[in-house]
Amino acid sequence: MTGQEAIAYIHSFQWQDHAPGLDRMRALLRALGDPQRGRRFIHVAGTNGKGSTCACIASVLRAAGYRVGLNTSPYLVTFHERIQVDGEMISDGELAELTEEVRPAAEALAEHPTEFELITAIALLYFRRRNCDVSVLEVGLGGALDASNVIDVPEAAVLTAMGMDHVDLLGPAQADVAAAKAGIIKPGGDVVSYGGCPEADAVFRRVCGEQGARLTEVDFSRLRPRFVGLDGARFDFTPYGELYLPLTGAYQMRNAALAVTALEVLREKGWRISEEAVRRGLAQVRWPGRFEVLRRAPVFLLDGAHNGHGMAAAAESLRTLFPGRKMVFVLGLLADKDVSAMLDLLAPLAERVFTLRPGSPRAMEAEALASLLAERGVPARACAAAGEGVRAAVEAAGPSGVVCALGSLYLSGDVRRAVEALAAE
Repeated sequence: MTGQEAIAYIHSFQWQDHAPGLDRMRALLRALGDPQRGRRFIHVAGTNGKGSTCACIASVLRAAGYRVGLNTSPYLVTFHERIQVDGEMISDGELAELTEEVRPAAEALAEHPTEFELITAIALLYFRRRNCDVSVLEVGLGGALDASNVIDVPEAAVLTAMGMDHVDLLGPAQADVAAAKAGIIKPGGDVVSYGGCPEADAVFRRVCGEQGARLTEVDFSRLRPRFVGLDGARFDFTPYGELYLPLTGAYQMRNAALAVTALEVLREKGWRISEEAVRRGLAQVRWPGRFEVLRRAPVFLLDGAHNGHGMAAAAESLRTLFPGRKMVFVLGLLADKDVSAMLDLLAPLAERVFTLRPGSPRAMEAEALASLLAERGVPARACAAAGEGVRAAVEAAGPSGVVCALGSLYLSGDVRRAVEALAAE
């Protein structure tokens, strides 16, 4: 089996065909020798900021001298991004070997595991093989029934910013969504919460009380922004003084504050994480596709804002970076998101929009999205492919303008490749 054959095998099993639950995952891991047993994890759930928070935590832990596994989703360009150790993606050879190890165990089960379950099992095997000191796991969907929730009590369960997402599966109310995320809270564990959403906060406090878990909520009064620009952000977070984060987007400082608070909880438990490791680790964070600058003339930003909460954060960042300016957007959305609310946030900032259809069965058609924008008085044109949309947006903006590609993360890889191709001409 080659790496590409392994990826094709993994992708051939969809979660929509299976009832939710952890029985398949537990049976699969049992057949593989329970690679999660005796390992240490940081488990991250929430609506927005999960990936960035994971990246910040992993980077600081590496700076502190630990060997760190990282399992995130989705990927932007290559599947291998999903499974990393110390910032290096899993190789084709190792992916193929581990998939061959998982395959007979998976096919021996009465019901074949889903794609996400296979990926999680491979990641756990890889982290054991590489003898990671700790692994950071991003929840794929919800929390309680997510494949990653087969681990024992993590070193910390981290809950990022909450919003309304996947309500068809987790909702319909905010409290329902929060209850699903709270499923990663385990008896006697440590929990770190972003806070700021009263309905969700009430659920997290209640579940922590029921589970005897210790809850720490981020104290954002410790955070004082200094500067946000295209090269990142500088901010104070007491008692560290000035910190630098090379991630563009005003919201990333708050994700970093959550990550640092979680790291402080680990330090209280005996982890060796110095202030210098915090400072150096944050300065070395890399997390593509989140307000990432792809080019400068015109400025071309790529961001994965894919729901109402994320779009609000993106709009705030754009106003901070480019006060009083309108810009050109490349936009693709999934139809099951709160599209109307997202477009209402985007419309006041838009000079014009080029719409695309993301590569997902849940995608909204580009023509339908363009029509909704036109109803809001925004000039919009549907494009057949990312290359067409990127080229048209760059031409419309001109060398001194601003282009921002937003929406589904399923578009990110295509947009990145289109920008690179345009630059190579």
